[in-house]
Amino acid sequence: MIKDNQSPGSFQRPSFDRDRQSNKNQGPRVNEQIRIPECRLLGDDGHQYGVVSMAEARRISDEAGLDLVEVSPTAQPPVVKLIDFGKYKYELQKKAQEAKKKQIVIQLKEVQLRPNIEQGDLDTKLNHCRKFLDQGDKIKISMQFRGREMSYRDAGMEKFKAIIGQIVEMGAVIESEPKMMGNRIIAILASTKKPPVKKAEDKPAASEQKAKKD
Repeated sequence: MIKDNQSPGSFQRPSFDRDRQSNKNQGPRVNEQIRIPECRLLGDDGHQYGVVSMAEARRISDEAGLDLVEVSPTAQPPVVKLIDFGKYKYELQKKAQEAKKKQIVIQLKEVQLRPNIEQGDLDTKLNHCRKFLDQGDKIKISMQFRGREMSYRDAGMEKFKAIIGQIVEMGAVIESEPKMMGNRIIAILASTKKPPVKKAEDKPAASEQKAKKD
């Protein structure tokens, strides 16, 4: 039947198609959300019931005390499986949490230098760098010039490159060559060491951590 707001030759899609689209990013359709005339039904133990009507599928799920979950909506007919959906979601969530705990998180740490930094302070900064590299983190090294120090940028650059060389010897590669940006020289180094497994929830990935300032 053509409705008043339909033109000849057009048709209105069944409601279950719209439901499928709306649930596309919300996981599979479950139980009463599955609005199709028939399905290929699978048991939770792998038993194949074959193609059955949804009424029959619901009867079987009620007797088994399990949920109907649409696992392959694009198949003809769609494939529905008998699952304890609450347990299924719990197991998926647990697996996702375990994967998150095991993922490698590389952070970007920042170490700030001054052109006139004394050897004792420099040694402290280098110890910070060694620790960061052992953790597999990247390091952003910066040297800031203030006031009259801008007149000694060339000498500062040479000193900066010498410090970078010491860090490279600790087990680093230069990812971004030293360059002058405003009143700062900046370089980024990456560790050549395999980072240990860290808990993702402890610290955000690629976050910047500043070492103690001079």
